[in-house]
Order: sequence, then structure tokens, then C-alpha cells
Amino acid sequence: MRRDIILDTETTGLDANNGDRIVEIGCVEMINLYPTGKTFHVQINPERSVPKGASDVHGLTDAVLADKPKFREIAEDFLAFIGDSTLVIHNASFDIGFLNAELHRLGRPKLTDDRVVDTLMLARRKHPAGPNSLDALCSRYGIDNSKRKYHGALLDSELLAEVYVELLGGKQADLLAGGGATSQKDARAQSGSTRRARKPARTRPAPLVRPDFAADRAAHDAFVAKIGDAAIWTKYAAKPDPSPAD
Repeated sequence: MRRDIILDTETTGLDANNGDRIVEIGCVEMINLYPTGKTFHVQINPERSVPKGASDVHGLTDAVLADKPKFREIAEDFLAFIGDSTLVIHNASFDIGFLNAELHRLGRPKLTDDRVVDTLMLARRKHPAGPNSLDALCSRYGIDNSKRKYHGALLDSELLAEVYVELLGGKQADLLAGGGATSQKDARAQSGSTRRARKPARTRPAPLVRPDFAADRAAHDAFVAKIGDAAIWTKYAAKPDPSPAD
């Protein structure tokens, strides 16, 4: 059985190393690339103010988050939900950086890169001309994102779950699920393995007849004979094989 966790976060800003914090986490469970309906969703009190620029993106303000739990209060539930499953994230370095900063504050082990699939990297490989934002990929694959007025962690994870399946081959992704890929390397290999099946080679109804060059060779020999010993071809003419010993 293959278990993936599609994950997204919202934050107070862009720099986890400069005091910005997580304000929302959304996760969607997928088994063999099918959503199970199980989710993890929590809004978090970041223990600092939320700049207006960030609120304009995700709609979460100081007033909304004032009575929400702090990260340390939800950490155990979050870690229990994701377990040791593959984490599927769009622009993973951003979210993993914030999650690891929060875990570091609690003295907990970091989430390692070998369990992460970055769908932005998959998309760039499959569609090098881009664009490869989540909205752009939804548009490319005909996924309805009309409810996405703000960047909400759970809604974005639900949309990303659909995009992820498309990146792995769309309706044929169930064939890939049996492989049980659980790493970014495996997912990249899968995203490059959906080539068109090669058609069987066509056979000729009759074999080609090898041309007879005897007449051409005779004409050439006659031409060389007219030139005589000065003909350069005489230097390269094949010598007759020696007669086999009696």
C-alpha cells in the first residue's frame, strides 16, 4: 500500500529564519493515489503579528488567530497524522523550511528531504516552458479552482492532490500506484515514464531485391583500361585472392 500526504502551509511571511511563523497547515491523505477523505487541518496562533501583506494572501488576521492553538499544542497530532509517509508539496523547500523551524523550536527531529516529493520540480520537468504555479497547473489540467479566493492550506492541498495525479500520468496514474513510489526520485522517474507505447514495426510484403552492379562495374573497368597504368584506381584495385594451397 502506498500512502502519500499532500501538504500545504500558510505563514506570516517568507523567511522562516527571520521570525516568520506558520499560521495554517492543511494535509490530505491519499492511498494508492486516491484521496481517502482523511484530512488534517488546523489554524495556528503564530505568537506574533500577521503583516497585512500576508493576510491579504491567506485571509488570516491577528483577530482570527488569537484563540487558535500554538504550534507546540498541535505538533503531536500533526506528526502522528503524517507518520512516515511521503510528503507531497508544491515548492517543498518553503514549507519544509517552516515546518523544520517550528520543530527545531520544540527540539524535535527535522523532516528529511528524502521523504519529500516537490510537485513544482515535477511540473518544471514535465512542462519546462511553464507556467507551473498551482493555479496555472489547475488551468492546464482542467481542475476547478474557482473556490480559491485565498491561499487556504486545506483547499490548496486538495487541489494539489488532483494536480499530483495528473503529473504522474492522469487517468493512467493508477497503473503507477502499484509501484509504491515513496520518494522524489521515484516520482520523477514515474513522471518521465509515461511515454507513448511504441507501435510494432511494419514488415514489407516482399523483401527488397539487391541491385546487380555487374554492368556498372564492367563499364568502369573499361574506362580505367583506356587510361592505362596512370589510372589512380589501379593503386586501390582489389588484388585477387591467392589460390588455395594444393
